[in-house]
Amino acid sequence: MYELRHLATLRAVADEGSFGRAATRLGYTQSSVSQQIAVLEKVAGGALFDRPGGPKPVRLTPLGGVLLEHARDLLHRADLMSDAIERFRAGDGRIDIGTFQTVSNVILPTLIRELRAAHPTCDIRLFEEETDQPDLSELDLMFFDSRIDGTDHLLLVKDPYVLVTRAGDFPQGPVDIKELDGLQLVAHPPVCDQGRFEDFLTGQGVQPQIVFRTSGNEALLAMVRAGLAAAVMPRLAVQQDDLEIHELEPRLPPREIYLLWHAGRTPSPLAAHAIEIAQRVAADLPGIS
Repeated sequence: MYELRHLATLRAVADEGSFGRAATRLGYTQSSVSQQIAVLEKVAGGALFDRPGGPKPVRLTPLGGVLLEHARDLLHRADLMSDAIERFRAGDGRIDIGTFQTVSNVILPTLIRELRAAHPTCDIRLFEEETDQPDLSELDLMFFDSRIDGTDHLLLVKDPYVLVTRAGDFPQGPVDIKELDGLQLVAHPPVCDQGRFEDFLTGQGVQPQIVFRTSGNEALLAMVRAGLAAAVMPRLAVQQDDLEIHELEPRLPPREIYLLWHAGRTPSPLAAHAIEIAQRVAADLPGIS
C-alpha cells in the first residue's frame, strides 16, 4: 500500500539527490527517510534508487522513475484536495438559495453583499419561485412562507398584512377588516400564504371582490396607484412611499417567513454564514417582528 507520506519522501530524495538533504527538507532523520524508502521498495518489488556511495548523488532506477511519475501526480492531487478543503472551511465554494420576490427585494441584497465581502470567490446561485410545492432537494437554503416536513427551519419574520390605498381613499388610521367585505381588491394568486389569508377572511365572514390577480408586487401597487382597487398585502411587499398603508383591526395572522435547510445535514460554512446574516438582516427590518 502506497502512503502519501512515503511518496512525498520519494519525491524529496529524487529532488535532492541525497537521503540526508531529503531528511533536512522534510524534517525527518536520515534513518527515517531510509526506512520509508525501504517500505516503498518492498511494496514496489524492487530498488528505487541506485546508491553509488560517497558524495555522489543517488539516482532513480527505471522502477523508481515509473513510481515517481505517478507519485508526483498523486501528491499534486492531494495538494489540490487539501487546498479545496481549506477554501471550503473558509467559506468559499457554492451555495444554492431558493427565494421569492419579497425576500429577493428586502433580505437578499444585504445577505449577498455581506457574503461577497467575507467570501469574495464564493459562487452564489439564486432560484426564485412562487409555489405551494417548494423543492429543496437541489438547494442549500430556501426562504419560504411556511415550514416544510423534513427540514430544519428558522423563523425570520412575522410580516403583518396591511391595506394599501391611494391617498384619501380611506380615513387616516387603522381599518376594521369588516370594511373589506365587498371591497374591490387586487391580489396575489391564491397560493402560498395568500390562500391562508383569504381563508381567514372567509372564516370571519368577509368576502372582498377580487378584480385582478398577479404574482408581481409592483403590478399590484401600480393598479392601486391607477385607481383600479385597493390591495391587502404583507407589509414587506409594499416599498412605495406614494401610497397609504393602513393597519387592519383586528390584526390578521401575519405571513411568517422561514429559512429552511435539509434536516439532519450539517450546513456548509458558507450556508451557516448565510443563515447568520439572514437572521440579523431580518431582525433589523423596521416595523417587522
